[in-house]
Amino acid sequence: MPKPKPQEGEDPDPTPYLFVSLEQKRIDQTKPYDAKKACWVPDEKEGYLLGEIKATKGDVVSVGLPGGETKQFRKDQLSQVNPPKFEKSEDMADLTFLNEASVLHNLKQRYYHKLIYTRDYKKDQLQQVNPPKYEKCEDMSNLTYLNDASVLHNLKQRYYAQLIYTYSGLFCVAINPYKRFPVYTQRCAKLYRGKRRNEVPPHIFAISDGAYVNMLTNSENQSMLITGESGAGKTENTKKVIAYFATVGASTKKSDDTSQKKGSLEDQVVQTNPVLEAFGNAKTVRNDNSSRFGKFIRIHFGPSGKLAGADIETYLLEKARVISQQTLERSYHIFYQMMSGSVKGLKDMCCLSDNVHDYHFISQGKTTIPNVDDGEELQLTDVRTCT
Repeated sequence: MPKPKPQEGEDPDPTPYLFVSLEQKRIDQTKPYDAKKACWVPDEKEGYLLGEIKATKGDVVSVGLPGGETKQFRKDQLSQVNPPKFEKSEDMADLTFLNEASVLHNLKQRYYHKLIYTRDYKKDQLQQVNPPKYEKCEDMSNLTYLNDASVLHNLKQRYYAQLIYTYSGLFCVAINPYKRFPVYTQRCAKLYRGKRRNEVPPHIFAISDGAYVNMLTNSENQSMLITGESGAGKTENTKKVIAYFATVGASTKKSDDTSQKKGSLEDQVVQTNPVLEAFGNAKTVRNDNSSRFGKFIRIHFGPSGKLAGADIETYLLEKARVISQQTLERSYHIFYQMMSGSVKGLKDMCCLSDNVHDYHFISQGKTTIPNVDDGEELQLTDVRTCT
């Protein structure tokens, strides 16, 4: 434990006893950290020790300890370690992993650095905690205590368990994982076909099927509103809804003679989205495939539930992006797809050069997107446009 420096003068500087210095923050944040291996293990003397997971066999985990010793623990004895950015945290409510080991470690580290205070709260700032039976609750309207903290906690815990859909009464909340989960396959769609909402886990397919069934049962138009901030997943979820309706619409076909024709219509409905994205989506700071316009989509079904067609209305297109982009953004995808040259003869037909920077209006920001091949995207756009 570092010794406090002697106080100088009648009005000494109190900041070393109130704030973590920038130098110390830099030291803390450069500490090695592996979320998959780092763990807290119980210790009689210290309370908890920082260990490194060496091997796992069933419920038994081998953990390397600071002194070089390796011990075995049960999985339920281990606690997760917070990233270095939370070292000496002023508010432990901000910790990613709020467990006994992390609380003790944070208090000890602050104490060793002469930071003796933690935060107190007024009673009206506290919120009640739900019983354990509501952990990872599928429908948050069932929570005993429905408050901001409980909603956030439930969504976080479900997200950490890779459960990205959660109901809140009539609403379905989706947390964008920014990665592909195998929950939109034909096999998954069949799980939700004709099921009641309380019979299957939360999913955009369940909402879609509910609207489809209500349409057939009540002979009334149904509507779905997909909303959220930029990057929330509106575009992707809209595509999944359209694909689901194409699937259930196809499942009602009666004869094999016209199955190919029906399939063609379903494919056309599904394939409208890539074309719209090419002309109406762009890279922004927060989202590499951000829709810069609004969409109103009508999907038409016949009396038997067969898919009959669709139409899309677009509005509020961000026209300014055509001639101006911020440093970390770019214009609409179609311009860069055309400059890729992957469709033979297209650049000559449009009198385009080989250098995107020859065109000021589309080269003021980024001209590429990581892990996206504009040439491949143009091939897909071109095929769908032709069909």
